[in-house]
Amino acid sequence: MKDTKNGQSKNKTGRIASFLKTLLNGNTEKGTGTQMRLNKRDKLIRLYFIIFCGFVAALSIQVNFGPEQLIGGFMIASLLMFILYRDIMRYKPAYVKKYNMLLLLGLLLTGTLLIGRLFAYLLYNLSKGLEYQYLDSAVFGIPIPAGAMLVSLLFDFHTAITFSFTVSLLAGVWLHDASFTFYAFVGSITAAFGVIRCKKRSGLLKGGGYVIASNVVTVIIILLFKGELFTLKVPSSILFAALGGMSVAAIVSLLLPLIEYTFKVTTDISLLELLDLNQPIMKNLMVSAPGTYHHSVIVGSLVESAAEAVGVNPLLARVSAYYHDIGKVKMPDYFVENQSGSPSKHDKLTPHMSSMIIINHVKEGIDLAKQHKLPEPIIDIIQQHHGTMLISYFYQKAKEKGENIALAEDDYKYHGPKPQTRVAALVMMADAVEAASKVLTDPTPARIASLVDRIINHIFLEGQLDECELTLKDIHEIKKRFTYVLTGIFHKRIDYPGFDFSNEGLYKEPAKAAKGKSAEDNRSSQEGSQSTRSAQG
Repeated sequence: MKDTKNGQSKNKTGRIASFLKTLLNGNTEKGTGTQMRLNKRDKLIRLYFIIFCGFVAALSIQVNFGPEQLIGGFMIASLLMFILYRDIMRYKPAYVKKYNMLLLLGLLLTGTLLIGRLFAYLLYNLSKGLEYQYLDSAVFGIPIPAGAMLVSLLFDFHTAITFSFTVSLLAGVWLHDASFTFYAFVGSITAAFGVIRCKKRSGLLKGGGYVIASNVVTVIIILLFKGELFTLKVPSSILFAALGGMSVAAIVSLLLPLIEYTFKVTTDISLLELLDLNQPIMKNLMVSAPGTYHHSVIVGSLVESAAEAVGVNPLLARVSAYYHDIGKVKMPDYFVENQSGSPSKHDKLTPHMSSMIIINHVKEGIDLAKQHKLPEPIIDIIQQHHGTMLISYFYQKAKEKGENIALAEDDYKYHGPKPQTRVAALVMMADAVEAASKVLTDPTPARIASLVDRIINHIFLEGQLDECELTLKDIHEIKKRFTYVLTGIFHKRIDYPGFDFSNEGLYKEPAKAAKGKSAEDNRSSQEGSQSTRSAQG
């Protein structure tokens, strides 16, 4: 019996340790496709996590410690935590499936309250030391909106709204002041709005400025409501309100890089930093594989143009496109975009060996991305941007040579998985469309539109888009955006006077020598130039 109990306790300890490790890694158990089915153990652990966060939040809002106050605070905090959890389950279920994001949200909620308690203690004693008459003005300096600003940056604006509602109510319960609930909620919503389009770290200071303005206005309204607007309480209240806004910007600036690194969360700020061409991996790509770099830039333009139309982050789409082919730097000469007229190295290889080299650039890209510590979403897109597509050129070449295709067909396919997100699907389609556009001899708008339609339909019919959330309406919009961008890239230009680019000689005959030419030739060239101009207009 004792051995059985010891075994059970060891199993429980092992499960708990496994869960804590999963929380830090941010991975959940995956089922088939994109459906991550939660078993009973996962649901129970999430319930325990909500209870634990509720207990910590209850401790954070206690003023007079006692069993009744603690139980009441625990029930209030747990109820609000459950409402927050259910809202995320309804509108943003992806966060619940990532344990590290769930842990981060719980830490932000409890951490906001604990930081609030610390600032309340410091500001109250500061007021006491400066002998302010109205000590309760110090509460306006508590930086509750810092939590909402961080949630807006690390999660999204919708989650920040629900978070603001929860933390403001808890702060009001802690201070026994309904007006502070209003003050904290307005400040938190303003903080979340202030960084909704933040792409630079300097934008955090701008968001702090919005919080300062919001705090001052809200304080004036509260004092007016309480009939204290024309008292000596006003200057100190406004001073603490402004100090609270500055504290919010300082706290977020300090904690954001630490949270990004610890929880491996990607924000627009860190994505914009990856677009810097001085990044070692980008400099290596430009020097070692210039053709691949140029291809990646065009793919970036394509995916960015379509990203907003399908409701995904355009910045994430562009950065992913820039890095999706970084694995080609290992063997750049084996890819056609880097072959400058020289004989192809694949001519001396078997089709199977060639396909292995082509497929391997995905694995090399994943290794390079991990080595340079690129964000997880970008690594996933590098892995998924070819899905399980067949390398048809070498497959057909092997077929012509009479190789046993029935057994070896999988050797000519990428290892996948298929795109799991809309951004990965966008990169896959843009990659294929840009590569195919290079073979167009006369890229008219109609031919470009036909090419885009054929390539995307082929990807769709192969089932490569089965595991992402793209709709037929999204695909139609993507085709339109791709066609528009490629038409702009392959635009026509009028002939430059004095130059002949169709022949080996760069310059035409000098003007005096050209005078002897027939007037008919001059007229025909003028008509050609005018027709080109009219086509452009």
